[in-house]
Amino acid sequence: MNTSELLTHFRTHGTPLTLSRRGELTWDDADLHREAWEADPEGYALLALVPGVREWQRARVLLRVLASSQAHLAEPARAVLATATRALLFGLAPSTAITALLAVRRLRANHKHTTRAMVAFALEHPDGDALVAARRPALVDCLEHALGKATARACARLIAEGDTGSPYLRSRLLRFTRDPETAMRRVRALYGPGVHGAPAPQEPPVALDPPRENPQVVTVTNRGDIAATLVHLYRGGSESELRPALARYVAEATRGLPRLAAHVALVLDTSASMRGYGEREWALISQAEALRLVLAEVCERLTVIETGGPAAAPAGATDLATGLLDALAAGPDLVAIVTDGYENTLPGDLARVVASLPGAGVTTPVVLCQAAFARSDDLTFRTPARNLPRASFWHQDDFAELLPWLFGHCAAGRDWIRRTVLDRLSGRVTALEGGRA
Repeated sequence: MNTSELLTHFRTHGTPLTLSRRGELTWDDADLHREAWEADPEGYALLALVPGVREWQRARVLLRVLASSQAHLAEPARAVLATATRALLFGLAPSTAITALLAVRRLRANHKHTTRAMVAFALEHPDGDALVAARRPALVDCLEHALGKATARACARLIAEGDTGSPYLRSRLLRFTRDPETAMRRVRALYGPGVHGAPAPQEPPVALDPPRENPQVVTVTNRGDIAATLVHLYRGGSESELRPALARYVAEATRGLPRLAAHVALVLDTSASMRGYGEREWALISQAEALRLVLAEVCERLTVIETGGPAAAPAGATDLATGLLDALAAGPDLVAIVTDGYENTLPGDLARVVASLPGAGVTTPVVLCQAAFARSDDLTFRTPARNLPRASFWHQDDFAELLPWLFGHCAAGRDWIRRTVLDRLSGRVTALEGGRA
């Protein structure tokens, strides 16, 4: 399973992890996660932090990372996994993270990195005080699994007695914490008198995905700044004012993104249907052109094949099959077809061409990116080639999910995803250390 296929699985599958009263763990895709971990531990863990991955898939990744030995890994790889683990611990809803940690306990896995993670969650979580009130038995179970029951209770006794300078306490507990004072206060609360059952916090303290704009009413000008500016340009707005603004919005959207060391060919549908009409006029072509502008900044080399008129004046029918053949002739590492899905020149031609490529010895990955007006659009009858991997997008915010999926189909994509996720994490150090984003 390649990077993009694994990412697609992470975004589309994932029933909750469940622990029965007998402690039995239900994990329906355990084999897939084990194989992905064994193939590339770092890449597997970082893939869970890509925007759009389902919460219970992230919980599965956390479970697999904590349950697996890291003895065979080099120190840099362990450092990356430690950062990813901490992001998942504080980026998952607390109840989800606790389920994953209890599953680790059920599997009787306890490595040094497991100990650090469980201690961090129990004693350093930003919402730790509320969690102690709500889930004290579960947190005690996690702490005692990490340290050992006798050790954890001995440390709790020393703290209760005020012997906070004890070498035993420091070597068995405090060396695993980043804030000894907070850790000791939490231990007192965990092992002190009191009752549990208070409402547990529902939201993660550190959001893993970037914020999204979700307008109640979708229009052609509230689907991202780049597309909105393009709509005004297509309507005849002032070039002298709008062109600088467009360049600024593209720069903002691509700031911090690494370059993809690959040649990408973009088959861009610029037919009449992409223009649209009425309230949706210019919506699809502006979003498709926004994607083209972003790709031009991110890709080391981008070849664009237009099928129709120019983007500012879409015209004619959609001939995606010919566009695909022209794109493949450029010798790219990846071909992305961007269209609304209406293939009105020889319908079915694209699917037939795609089906014939393996027999012709063509191994270049080809994917379909469908432009939509809104998230609720029904694309059932707008899929010109069901044998192609496909993803839809309607808003500029979708690019955060679309680009990793798109680039994951080519060899250079794995490194691009790794660098992108690590760059995002490096900008969240304060949050990962226990503060709120």
